[in-house]
Amino acid sequence: MNGTTALRIENVTKSFDQRSTRIPVLNSVSFELQAGTWTTVLGPSGCGKTTLLKIIAGLETPDSGRVLVDGSAASQLGATAYLPQHDTLLPWRTALGNAILASEIDGRSKDEAKREAMALFDHFGLSGFESMVPSQLSGGMRQRLALIRTFLTQRSILLLDEPLGALDPLTRATLQKWLLGVWDELKKTVLLVTHDAEEALLLSDRILVLTERPAQLQLDQGVQLERPRDRGSRALVDQKSQLLELLLKEGAIT
Repeated sequence: MNGTTALRIENVTKSFDQRSTRIPVLNSVSFELQAGTWTTVLGPSGCGKTTLLKIIAGLETPDSGRVLVDGSAASQLGATAYLPQHDTLLPWRTALGNAILASEIDGRSKDEAKREAMALFDHFGLSGFESMVPSQLSGGMRQRLALIRTFLTQRSILLLDEPLGALDPLTRATLQKWLLGVWDELKKTVLLVTHDAEEALLLSDRILVLTERPAQLQLDQGVQLERPRDRGSRALVDQKSQLLELLLKEGAIT
């Protein structure tokens, strides 16, 4: 963490047309992320968390407001690495081939990309599975592979949309630990969307809570817990209870 602003969201507002009705989704959302930090967004289902990530990634255009990556308001498409809720692995490519896809698209050295990928395969417990295709991997392994591909994009900002949401509790807990280790090593700036208040507290430097649609920022809170964090600690359990109470008031079922 160096105090440099990596991402700035300024008064972002977004609506969608649904038949003859205009549905407001985001209402003047503003915040900024410091380089190398981990921020998590919580909020009720359907409040616009995924829409917010897509706007930052350049996949959606806001009705008003703007997104600045490293101080630039130029087109955001490709400026960040975006991992959607589903892994989007290419079924005909091997695990290693999927991992280095972004590097190939960027025109980087394939040998260098493979070396970097192999290191992360070891870090994420996938050594020995490099030549397998996605259909031969378990759900947890596929998600680990998708995370490896995201970390290898050479983008400094990672946008993660509930990457662990479909996993069983044990796999999820293991991946949380792995994710923290890779983040700490590579010093990326992470913006995570999740429905899990405990996950937010375990992983984050900071938590943002959105209201129901049209979403506004109702809480911007630093996480004052020493790492490594214990999910059973009194301090974490108390903060989780407070977050859940706030989310339930907003109609979220977590």
